[in-house]
Amino acid sequence: MRLAVLAARTGWHTQQLEQAAAVRGHHAVVLPYEGLVATIGSDAALRSNGTDLDSMDVVLARIIPSGSLEQIVFRVDALHRLEDRGVKVINSPRTIERTVDKFWTSALLEQCGIATPETVVCERPEEAIQAFRRLQDVIVKPLFGSMGLGMVRVQDEEMAFRVFRTLEQIRAVYYLQRTVDHEGIDVRAFVIGGKLFAAIERRASGWRTNLARGAAAQAVKLPEDAKVLALRAAAAVGADYAGVDLIKDRDGRTHVLEVNGIPGWKGLQQATGLDVAGALIDHLSARNE
Repeated sequence: MRLAVLAARTGWHTQQLEQAAAVRGHHAVVLPYEGLVATIGSDAALRSNGTDLDSMDVVLARIIPSGSLEQIVFRVDALHRLEDRGVKVINSPRTIERTVDKFWTSALLEQCGIATPETVVCERPEEAIQAFRRLQDVIVKPLFGSMGLGMVRVQDEEMAFRVFRTLEQIRAVYYLQRTVDHEGIDVRAFVIGGKLFAAIERRASGWRTNLARGAAAQAVKLPEDAKVLALRAAAAVGADYAGVDLIKDRDGRTHVLEVNGIPGWKGLQQATGLDVAGALIDHLSARNE
């Protein structure tokens, strides 16, 4: 299998993938999005740093780096073009578009009958205030974002006014999600190829449970209902692999908080001791058969 890993830079995750591919006799190359060059015409191709991506069996979109709107659109367009030309892109660009957009993810979960916290998305601060008054305790999130960056919990109206006016200045979209009191505990389920690969419980002293922000993790065995919920959530966004965040409310009901279509797995691997990159390479190889 000829595998190209598109990434922002080389690092722990790309090294893990390269090593896992080499052990299994596959050829993997890590290439930067910034090096993408698309040509249309007599020499129609898509290359990165001179490497022809059209000749690859599989392209793994490890991450979509931050950049201008035009840069991000071009990078995703390039993935679409590769897929249209018969190259297997994992996760698919459509899945990536669905999962980097929190509103789209939430809408798909609801459409599939999957429990997710009550959410309001709007553009005007007046409507955001009305939503806050109804929900009372909310997590305000950026529409695009990860690792808990840009999130704030709002529990009183004075703070709501300050937060919403600040967001108004940067012309942000207001994404408000009713706070689920999970006592600083949630679960990250890692799904590969329609099967639960592993799960970890994340614990923190506050409401943020992101490992990147200091939460502690330990391996956990999911009950059957949570396992099914994680698999349904990954399927709802069309993901080959995904990190599905689950939280349980005080009534014992499990909700899907988010689905990450370009998840990291360093914390999961450290907590479980499992070879996540190896499992991913095995899945990519099976998809290539």
